[in-house]
Amino acid sequence: MPPDPTPALTPAPGAPRVRERGDACPGALRLHSADDGHLARLRLPAGLLTSRQVEVLADAAEALGDGRISVTSRGNAELRGLAGGCGAELAALLAEAGLLPSPTHERVRNIVASPASGLDGLGAADVQLWARELDERLCAAPWAAALSGRFLFVLDDGRGDVTGLGGDVTLVAADPGTALLHLGGRTVRVAAADAPRAALAAARAFLTAARGAGTGAWRVRELPEGSGVDVRAALTTAGIAAEAVRKPVEEAAVRKPVEEAAVRKPMEEAAVRKPMEEAAVREDIRKPVQEAVRESAPPHTAPPAEPPRESAPPHGAPPAPGPLGPAAFHVLAPLGRLTAAQLRALLPADEVRLTPWRGAVVVGAGPDRAPALDAAGLITRPGSPWAGVSACTGRPGCAKSLADVRADAVPGRPGLPVHYSGCERRCGHPHGDWVDVLAVPGGGYLVDGAPVPRADLAPAVTTARTAPRTAPRTTR
Repeated sequence: MPPDPTPALTPAPGAPRVRERGDACPGALRLHSADDGHLARLRLPAGLLTSRQVEVLADAAEALGDGRISVTSRGNAELRGLAGGCGAELAALLAEAGLLPSPTHERVRNIVASPASGLDGLGAADVQLWARELDERLCAAPWAAALSGRFLFVLDDGRGDVTGLGGDVTLVAADPGTALLHLGGRTVRVAAADAPRAALAAARAFLTAARGAGTGAWRVRELPEGSGVDVRAALTTAGIAAEAVRKPVEEAAVRKPVEEAAVRKPMEEAAVRKPMEEAAVREDIRKPVQEAVRESAPPHTAPPAEPPRESAPPHGAPPAPGPLGPAAFHVLAPLGRLTAAQLRALLPADEVRLTPWRGAVVVGAGPDRAPALDAAGLITRPGSPWAGVSACTGRPGCAKSLADVRADAVPGRPGLPVHYSGCERRCGHPHGDWVDVLAVPGGGYLVDGAPVPRADLAPAVTTARTAPRTAPRTTR
């Protein structure tokens, strides 16, 4: 991500962060100047591209940019190496393909949704449908244009793959009929049919809280303490029924007396019942009864074995490269970038969904497409050492970078995600636990804080990706 255009002074402990200017995050119409030319960032709600849009994006990369498409950690697309005067031509191409439904809202369409939702039989609801409705409502709301280009909606279908991506408003499908809405440490339960409207109402409540705080907050976590977002009031105003969900500690406080009573009651009943049972059942009649029961019992038979099931990723894990159900295929882009030819290699497809793990789900592609996708240079197997390896732009595209990190990147052996960064901003790093490879002056790197010469990166990265962790590295 380009530098923060409002580098605020580090606030004193307990003091809120104050932003004195608006968000200058790049978009498709607001280009950002970089050392390798201009860049455009195209928001793609849920990463969705039609076949026609895939072709247009590949053509634009070749005709106007450096011939590549970067997939961001929100499943959006970036074009780099653009000439300064190409903005109008690019906008016309994108608009004609339906990629700019609202010029005033093009930077706020930040919606991440579980990419495999509705394809592999997992998840409680198809949140891709939520994403499309939310995008339509977002673009139709004039006030929503005031959201920051960094404000993020996250829609998880219950498998937990995207809940950890730092959403400002997060919807999680609890079951086919209900959804949990998370914002600022608060959780409410709403009907699944109301989920997109509820997410939009929560975003409006954030804007109200941000204006009241007067700090120019772009994201929920930037609100000063005490400037809570009144989600329940916003939902009530929108006519959406909602039920507050207790935090685990609160639930435990309510549940403990009930559980203790449930344990105590059988014990008390047993204390009364035991003497009566002993008086009624004598040893001289108990043994014949037991023997009769044993003789009449059928022989033990093991329950029939269940048919083998296709293995699913652990809860919270992103889908591995490879088939997703019978008619979809997940690939990863090497170091998060696709050439125009690689983007076209995803076709034919019913649709393409770019993912926050810098890949793409090709809807309509069966396992038989694997050889062609592999031949195009895409990552198609979970055992590939390059799966989970990402890098920032680095030199020569970024003036702040200390190294050409993309040229220096080595995968090591498969394991934890690893991210190569050219400077301490660590642009585009993963969420959750990951290996941090940071360029330092003099040509070397720090691997999880330990100095490593560039020539020794491979063994150091292998060790960091595969060694047991005493404490996870988390998002900065």
